[in-house]
Amino acid sequence: MTSSPTHRRLLPWSHDGKPAVLVTDGTETFLSRLADAVEEQQIQTAATILGLAKPMVKGTANLAAHELRWIACRLIESLTDVLNICESRGQRIPPYDEADNDADNDNDE
Repeated sequence: MTSSPTHRRLLPWSHDGKPAVLVTDGTETFLSRLADAVEEQQIQTAATILGLAKPMVKGTANLAAHELRWIACRLIESLTDVLNICESRGQRIPPYDEADNDADNDNDE
């Protein structure tokens, strides 16, 4: 007996500007591993771009407008990727159980 697809994952790429979603039964698949690898690469790229951008925007930097536009575009691309990853991962966090919330509230008193 196979379990029904219940897990939805926003993938780190799109098709024709529309989000791509993987629907599975929660087991690891080739596509989910590929998405993990793409997300990791996007995060590493964002860190690299951030490292390049910091000295470019310091007060002592003497950059032309086209150079500032270039780094701004790269930062926007990276931020978009990282926010997409955050949204995807946030959707996969299970909600708190009501019983857990009640127990936490009792401990706070």
